Amino acid sequence: MTTIRQNLQTLQNELNGSKARLVAVSKYHTADAINEAYACGQRIFGESHVQELCAKQLALPADIQWHFIGHLQTNKVKYIASFISLIHSVDTLKLLKEIDRQAEKASRTIDCLLQIHIAEEETKFGFTPLDVTQMLDEGQWRELKHTRIVGLMCIATNTDDSSRIQKEFRTVHQLFETLKQKYFEGTNQFCELSMGMSDDYPIALGEGSTLIRIGSRIFGERIYDNHC
Repeated sequence: MTTIRQNLQTLQNELNGSKARLVAVSKYHTADAINEAYACGQRIFGESHVQELCAKQLALPADIQWHFIGHLQTNKVKYIASFISLIHSVDTLKLLKEIDRQAEKASRTIDCLLQIHIAEEETKFGFTPLDVTQMLDEGQWRELKHTRIVGLMCIATNTDDSSRIQKEFRTVHQLFETLKQKYFEGTNQFCELSMGMSDDYPIALGEGSTLIRIGSRIFGERIYDNHC
C-alpha cells in the first residue's frame, strides 16, 4: 500500500527544480494523517471549512502554516484571523475589507490571494478578469493596512480536455503578470500564483504556478465529512 510518506516524496521529486510549493489539502482527513505528513517535513496544509480548520489548528503543531482554500464567508473570518497564514479565496472587496478588520483586531497582517473565476462552470466563485481590474483600479484596497494582496488563485474547469485547462491557467498567468506590472511594480509583494490540484497540477506547473493544492494524491480518499 502506498503511504503518505511515499506520496509526498513522489510529489516533492516532481517539484524539484520548480519554484512551486506544495499545499497539502487536508480537509476531511484526520489529525493522525496530518501528523504523518508533518513528520515527513510538510508544513503547509490547506483547509476549506472554518470549524474543521479551527479544531485542527488547536490540536496540531503550532508551526503549521494553515492556508484557507475554500469559499470564505465574511462572518467566519474572525475565527481564523489570529492564525491563518494565507487566504487563497478572496472573491469580493467586501471580504477583503472584513479580513483587514479582523486582522487589525488580531494585531496581524494577513496575506491574501484574489480568486479569479476562469472555469466554464457557474458554481465557481471569484472575480472575472474585468472585475478584478476594476476593483484594483478603484483603489480602496490600498487603504487596507492589515491585508496584503500577494497574488492570484484559480480553479480550472473540471474537464478531461487538457488544452482547455492549459488555456485557462495561461490566461490567469498572463493576468497575473499584467496586474503585477500595473499595480505592484517596484515591490516583491505580488508573487504567488495558486493553480493546480490533484488532477491538473502538472499543467499548472508548466504555466507558472507557485502553489499547487494537492489532497487525494497525498492522503487518498477523504476519511470523514465534518464541517460547518
